Amino acid sequence: MPRISIDAIIPGMVAAADVATPDGRLVLPAGQVIGPRHLDSFRRLGVTEVDIDDASGGAAPSQDAVNEHLDGAAAYASEFFAFLDPDHPVILALYRHVAGAVALDMARGVALPSLEERRAVNVEHLADVMPMEIAAPARLVAHETELASFPDIYFKLKEEMDSPKSSMGRITALISRDVSLSAKLLRLANSPLYNFSGAVDTIDRAVALIGMEQISTLALGVTAINYFKGIPPELVDMRSFWRHAVSCGLFAKLLANAAGVNNVERFFVEGLLHDAGRLILFKKMPYASTDALLYARENRVPVVEAERATFGYIHTDVSKPLLAHWRFPSGISDGINHHHAPAEAGNPRQAAIIHVADLLANAMEISLGNLYVLPPFEASAWESLGIQTERLPGILAEFEQQAAKTLSAFV
Repeated sequence: MPRISIDAIIPGMVAAADVATPDGRLVLPAGQVIGPRHLDSFRRLGVTEVDIDDASGGAAPSQDAVNEHLDGAAAYASEFFAFLDPDHPVILALYRHVAGAVALDMARGVALPSLEERRAVNVEHLADVMPMEIAAPARLVAHETELASFPDIYFKLKEEMDSPKSSMGRITALISRDVSLSAKLLRLANSPLYNFSGAVDTIDRAVALIGMEQISTLALGVTAINYFKGIPPELVDMRSFWRHAVSCGLFAKLLANAAGVNNVERFFVEGLLHDAGRLILFKKMPYASTDALLYARENRVPVVEAERATFGYIHTDVSKPLLAHWRFPSGISDGINHHHAPAEAGNPRQAAIIHVADLLANAMEISLGNLYVLPPFEASAWESLGIQTERLPGILAEFEQQAAKTLSAFV
């Protein structure tokens, strides 16, 4: 009965003893199979180690065992594709991949979320910062930016990038002065995001290998995403938030590469920040946001449609004044602000990359306990990328190879 770190647990392992919080509250009874959403709960509740049944080992089940669960997995996965065209080749390929992943987890004994788990937790103690009738996007952003200061390094970096005197040496020196930012950028440089053959151990080397403009864009995105703290855990635990943000960023970069687009770092940053507006809603309007999430669950509609029904607008309407206040590069803001309506963007093809990346990232979370219907998909967005549908399984496989190690650069 080894006691191991939760970071070493493989979904499908079995708890050999009751798992409890540091203050003794039961989280998971002994004998239960541990799934991805259990690991998220452990992290959120401060559980760091778990006693594991020696016999479980996390071994992969046989193909016959997986096949026995295919029908159940297909039925389960189909609920999440309710707003998508099942006859579109991309949606069909994605559905088959997700159903296979769910069947694999079912064969491992991982329990799917129950109806009870789909209900929202008690949020009576949370209060919105203002009444719904006056909670316009610009007002919410103004309230947030008046109370919370943005890191100085962001504006210094932005000023340096916009300066005609900008140079590799000046950018490197500026980044190097921020120890936390430097460490995160080096972890990214050594992650599968770049897959360099040798170790990248200095910012100088990272800039030389990745490029001055690219590393600067990456630094802006990393600084901005670190701004979001204090999100009520009842709405989203930060591990899940990071996983979705990094997944969308990674898919955006993979799609940009497949589409033959230059400067793919900016797409990783766009994916990383695509839900910035939603985080402001969670932070400033937690009670109303819970209503939106409940609406999405109970009516089986995408969260973006539940936002529209609850607030009268969606999270990208909040990201527009937010990114403008931050003076974020317009080329990057455009894709973030229009990823749910790429045809309305100044550069529709760029926004289409984030649109598709968001769909793929959400779909890959279905086997991890995602509770929400997938967002709408515009077929024209995929067509604008010029990527053959036959390449999608390869993109999904490449994502699965890179996701965990890329995420570890952030958490």
